[in-house]
Amino acid sequence: MNGLLVIDKPAGMTSHDVVGILRRITGESSIGHLGTLDPMATGVLPLLLGKFTRLAQYFFSAEKSYTGTIRFGFATDTYDAEGEPVEPDSLPVLTLDQVRAVASRFQGELEQMPPPYSAKKIAGKPAYKLAREGKPVELRAAKVCIASFEITAIEGSEASFSMTISAGGYVRAVAHQMGQILGCGAHLSRLRRTQAGVFTLAEAHSLDKLQPLAGKGEALEGLCVHPRSLLPEMPSVTGDALALGRLRNGAQANLPEFSSATLVKVFAGQNELVGIAKRVAGTLFQPVVGMG
Repeated sequence: MNGLLVIDKPAGMTSHDVVGILRRITGESSIGHLGTLDPMATGVLPLLLGKFTRLAQYFFSAEKSYTGTIRFGFATDTYDAEGEPVEPDSLPVLTLDQVRAVASRFQGELEQMPPPYSAKKIAGKPAYKLAREGKPVELRAAKVCIASFEITAIEGSEASFSMTISAGGYVRAVAHQMGQILGCGAHLSRLRRTQAGVFTLAEAHSLDKLQPLAGKGEALEGLCVHPRSLLPEMPSVTGDALALGRLRNGAQANLPEFSSATLVKVFAGQNELVGIAKRVAGTLFQPVVGMG
């Protein structure tokens, strides 16, 4: 089965768990997700299936949007509600203006230190494995961009928020830093991804909806995002038989000229994605990703 399915991941399972479930439902062994969601998090998790996994390289720079809550009063070792407290609960009294003032510091480009319990690799080993083993976790700060961060409400010691952050950024690291600035500790208590790149909750499917469709390939394919909607920054081009034959064999071919785009999605008819091609000169294109 080839395509892209958007899943509304439930809490309590890893992104890899979702991949395993989709393998059983679809019968497709080649599946990859586009951006890990921690077990406690829910929401948009796009998955590439079959030959569409070859497109993964074009998705990983997409920014993500979230809603959630930050619990002030104590920090945890994982920076979220799944971790162990590293300090006693201080029961802080905070105002909405106070929290918003701190949140305003986390706007635009900034250097962010990843959490020690993260998938960032150190000498080829994930940081979270070193942390669990009690070994030193020496991570480097990375540049991230927070396009928007709004504290929408505060009730007691818990603040609700919405955020849009670049790929590779950690929302729980922001929660942890805010607790440090306010001097009371904090951790991410709830997180829901509402958008990943162009994919939103509106097109996400629950696992409960998919389970009864196990083995029903046509019904499952009908739930996939239409291939012409993928990677909207690349125009869709329909090739003729001669051009498609050449591209499928790795040769250059002429395609219809209608834009100055460097990369295009090449289709046979309306629905069959043949691959991605790169402009060589004029209307001449070279295949760079094939679906053959």
